Amino acid sequence: MTTPENQKPLNNLFILIALAVVFCLVPLVTQEAYFLHICILALLFGALASSWNLINGYAGIFTFGHQAFFGLGAYGSALMSMRLGLSPWLTMWAAGLMSAALGLVISLPVLRIRSIPHIAIVTLAFAEIVRIVCSNLTDFTRGELGLWGIPPFTSFLLPLVGDVTFDAAHKVAYFYVVILLWLLIVGATYWILRSRFGFGLRAIRDSQIAAESLGVHLTRYKTLVFGFSSFLAGILGAFYAHYVLILTPSSALGIDIMIQIVAMTLIGGIGRLLGPTIGAFILTLGLEWLRGFGEYRMLIYGVLLVLIVMFLPKGLASMRLGFLRRQTTGKIPT
Repeated sequence: MTTPENQKPLNNLFILIALAVVFCLVPLVTQEAYFLHICILALLFGALASSWNLINGYAGIFTFGHQAFFGLGAYGSALMSMRLGLSPWLTMWAAGLMSAALGLVISLPVLRIRSIPHIAIVTLAFAEIVRIVCSNLTDFTRGELGLWGIPPFTSFLLPLVGDVTFDAAHKVAYFYVVILLWLLIVGATYWILRSRFGFGLRAIRDSQIAAESLGVHLTRYKTLVFGFSSFLAGILGAFYAHYVLILTPSSALGIDIMIQIVAMTLIGGIGRLLGPTIGAFILTLGLEWLRGFGEYRMLIYGVLLVLIVMFLPKGLASMRLGFLRRQTTGKIPT
């Protein structure tokens, strides 16, 4: 089955680079802290949804426990930096490896299950176990009281720029770091999709039986993409910890994180390179825009989400593809 990424690889790459340039120019227009905070969250969760889209949208493995790897990365990096005195720049990658290791271990029994509902239920149960364990390890995590005193990213000197500092009042440095993380994850997804491994993942998504008959090792491919996706989620969780500087099991491991990931991916376009990013900005900015509606805010928000899913089941990213097809063929795609 041919995907948009196969049809328009250079087009997707151009849009990816153009978006990165636009994001980098934002602080030159405004450095208002709250606006940058909203953009940071949108890019962070857009990247997190992209890491889930890699395993679900392209490999067809519907997991419902991605928040476990995000939370493990957050707590792992925070505790290593607090208790061992290590730099957050180091603990961020170490936390990613921890999440990847756990993802690989969990994937071995889970991914042998071929039933999509069963995989979803098992991974959700796993994530809840992680959250409950984290809540009860009060000597380490302080449970629902919150793990506070997490050190921010350490400052450094950048040639031609000067001192790069990380503090709550000035979020420009955090903004550029999250842009790099977003670009790393979406860029890695683009590269994987253009590789033999990516073609194997899409073959598994379309038909596991057909993929196996073509020589695709199902367990190996599923395990690798699960581990890599977990690694990406762990890195993002670590960034989140050193950005907000306080963690609770609910904020880092709650089921609402998974719901956000799924909603962002569905609204933007599942199985599309930039779909999760589009969905993340729609959801994040949409909530802020509706804040003036007071008690009707969530009602209007929910109605809009339902309408998008009903009338654009392939997501908002499909609108661009449909427009391009009409321009080249003169017909409305069916």
